[in-house]
Amino acid sequence: MSYNVRIVSTYPPRRCGIGTFCRDLATALEQLTAEVGHIRVAAIDNHSGPYGIPVDLVIDQYNPESWADTTKHIITRASESSNPTVVLLQHEYGLDPDKNGNDGEGTNFVEMAKAFQKEGLITLVYLHTVLNSPDPHQKQTLLDLAEYSDCLVVTTESAIHILESEKYGIPHAKLKHLDHGIRMHHPSQYDRLAIKKELGISDHMLVTTLGLLSPDKGVQYSIRAYGRFVEESCTAKQRERIVYLIAGQVHPEFVKADGGRSYAEYQQVLEDSLNRAKVTWCKTRDLTTIDFNKNDVVFYDCFLDETTLLKLYGGTNVMVLPYLNMQQISSGILADTVGAGRVAIATKFLYALELIHSNKKCPEGLVIGRYARGILVDPGEASVEEIAKGLDYLVFHRDKRLMMERQAHQRGYQMRWDNSAWGLMQYVDFVREEKDIVTGRGVKFVREKPSLLEVRKRHVLHTHSSGQSPPVPKEQRT
Repeated sequence: MSYNVRIVSTYPPRRCGIGTFCRDLATALEQLTAEVGHIRVAAIDNHSGPYGIPVDLVIDQYNPESWADTTKHIITRASESSNPTVVLLQHEYGLDPDKNGNDGEGTNFVEMAKAFQKEGLITLVYLHTVLNSPDPHQKQTLLDLAEYSDCLVVTTESAIHILESEKYGIPHAKLKHLDHGIRMHHPSQYDRLAIKKELGISDHMLVTTLGLLSPDKGVQYSIRAYGRFVEESCTAKQRERIVYLIAGQVHPEFVKADGGRSYAEYQQVLEDSLNRAKVTWCKTRDLTTIDFNKNDVVFYDCFLDETTLLKLYGGTNVMVLPYLNMQQISSGILADTVGAGRVAIATKFLYALELIHSNKKCPEGLVIGRYARGILVDPGEASVEEIAKGLDYLVFHRDKRLMMERQAHQRGYQMRWDNSAWGLMQYVDFVREEKDIVTGRGVKFVREKPSLLEVRKRHVLHTHSSGQSPPVPKEQRT
């Protein structure tokens, strides 16, 4: 059976990680010609257009009527098609304002899911943020999305553990883990030496941090860590052959916030970090004009398009991800780093714990990940020393670094976008079949006595812990 797929999300040219995720997912789904009829996107817009195909509907993010009208259009178009429609809601609190424009306080996604459920549309919700300590509104939002959708999709197993814990209590049957897709199918797509030669750094070690910048990305700490590394671990000659490339603009939403005051404060924080690090640095929009030998740190101040991103992944020796939000359950940058077979030094946010350390217990301090896929460090001030140590380990232990690259690529190969898209459509088939199953009309029994199994289990546990046998209730004796 072929399905029409409708995605509600941000979408390029809006500069947003979720928009990039949506585009890559849609591109992968297009390849499944037997399973997918057509793909359309309702783009959540904040004056970022114009849009092209597959976007056919545009939601004014701060207009509740626009959300409601789009919901009606989706339902109408679904009813006019002979193929069943699957709706994929890409939920992020920051994309969901209330009627007064307060970010993160809305119920637009919930109202959509409720309307789609009423019309019998298969609806899956991708959760891009799952909080360990949600406020009442944040918690109720996820509970409502679970109630009014067929499934909540997450990219980490740890998010499933949080959602089915007492914090939320969402049934496991409502949750599905699908890998975050990666774009680079094999590192050989982009030859590292050729990329470095193009940049004029063929004899350099390239350390990078990629993606949109904001205070919670933690670059203010990685700059100081890099300064400590080159000062304490490298000779003057070695220092000339290592460069830290921070590529990506400051997030446009952050630049506009508070009339630009927060942005100005952030720029001062970065400048203070550079001064404390005692590094030479420059900012550019054209890497071909830079003398890398004269700069420890280079800011490549531009929005990274697909081609540039993949090229920088390919050229990288070490990716540094000093993020400060430890509840982050998804990261396209980390996913693509692993997929590219490159080594990451990352703080211990949830997604890094899963990809690099396989969700095993992680002690404080610097930790070399399970199966040696990367290095984990503590966030914030502690990361300054730990990232410096991680760089020292990777730069001066070439064989171990290359072994870690192979281990990363082995995991990344499983995460290709075509695999994630295929897994999604197989799960959609499962959901549809579940809907078609007619529940039997047999007698339903309601428990009125204690469970024999549970009583016996408590009896055994008590015996093991105390060496004494508690009395068994009279009605349960055999």
